Amino acid sequence: MRLTAHPHGRVMATLQITNLHAEVAEEGGETILRGVDLEVRSGEIHALMGPNGSGKSTLAKIIAGHPAYEVTDGSVTLLLDDEDLTDIEGDVPAEMREWELLDLEPNERAALGIFLGFQYPAEIEGVTMTNFLRQALNAKVEEREELFEEDEPDAEDEAEAEEEAGYDTSPMEGAADDGEIGVAEFQRLLKGKMELLDMDEKFAQRYLNAGFSGGEKKQNEVLQAAILEPAIAVLDEIDSGLDIDRLQDVSEGINSLRDEQGTGILQITHYQRILDYVEPDHVHVMLDGEIAESGGAELAQKLEDEGYDWVREQVYETA
Repeated sequence: MRLTAHPHGRVMATLQITNLHAEVAEEGGETILRGVDLEVRSGEIHALMGPNGSGKSTLAKIIAGHPAYEVTDGSVTLLLDDEDLTDIEGDVPAEMREWELLDLEPNERAALGIFLGFQYPAEIEGVTMTNFLRQALNAKVEEREELFEEDEPDAEDEAEAEEEAGYDTSPMEGAADDGEIGVAEFQRLLKGKMELLDMDEKFAQRYLNAGFSGGEKKQNEVLQAAILEPAIAVLDEIDSGLDIDRLQDVSEGINSLRDEQGTGILQITHYQRILDYVEPDHVHVMLDGEIAESGGAELAQKLEDEGYDWVREQVYETA
């Protein structure tokens, strides 16, 4: 697997969301998204803003494959660029360069280059950051290789292999030197990424998010994205609950994802303040399950000064 950083601005993939409609996946579930159109490319930063209940977090979860929502119309497509395929041996046929994410499992979407940074990351005692991150990276490598295999694996053989593996692939089992990325190689990679993000190396020896402050948890989400090198990272309110110092640390990490790796960022936020440190190329306003307004960085400042009422009035006037 290629582990080198991508030059800033080089497009690795494009995420295309077209006429996306979705509802809560239960009988009589509420409709949340009502025709979302959005395109995010690697190397770009998009800010998605809007009031509570407008559908921002729902969109993030649907991109990642959360089962709590059912898509009733539209598509979520990932178009892969040559620069995102250099780890694949041989030529990748045209039909394997375009993937409908709604047909894939969450792990398959992650393998193709989708990352979701959680607003409330889970805490897992007994699993060190180092073991968790290496297992996650190896899982991505393995899944990615399987996705691009021309021959479908035999389902029975696959089930037997999983049964034989048992708990050997669990991060609870410690740092066994298995998987394509071995312990020594991963330690070098992790050290480099933590230096890039200006993080203390001791951070990696702690249990996953256990006892972490809110800011440390958000920094951990950025570190995961740095390790996995996604084409598109969706960051769901990663700025919530941060003091000014930690906000600056997290923002520097997000900028590094874009500048050093070429990752495309879909930054979901309520507030303009993070955009003082992470300058967006595009700003979108979501209202009532739709993208109601789009513009440049100046749009975020206008929202900060005037709120969302003017957008709502504008939408109703043109409806």
